[in-house]
Amino acid sequence: MAENQQKNDIGKLSFESAIKELTDIVGKIEQGEISLQDSLSQYERGMALIKHCRAILQKAEKRIEKITREENTE
Repeated sequence: MAENQQKNDIGKLSFESAIKELTDIVGKIEQGEISLQDSLSQYERGMALIKHCRAILQKAEKRIEKITREENTE
């Protein structure tokens, strides 16, 4: 249940918000500010954030390709 909630939370984030959170997570882990268990949890969230960002980028790329095709046919 908590995992689904986490995915829903991430799914609502903008690209910029997801990147900022990901940067914060990396900083905390690199500086050793959190325990090992918390590091693992944050790592899992970070991987979910990366997946979300990739999906957003793929959608943007497809949209750009569509616009380019439309421009070329006109």
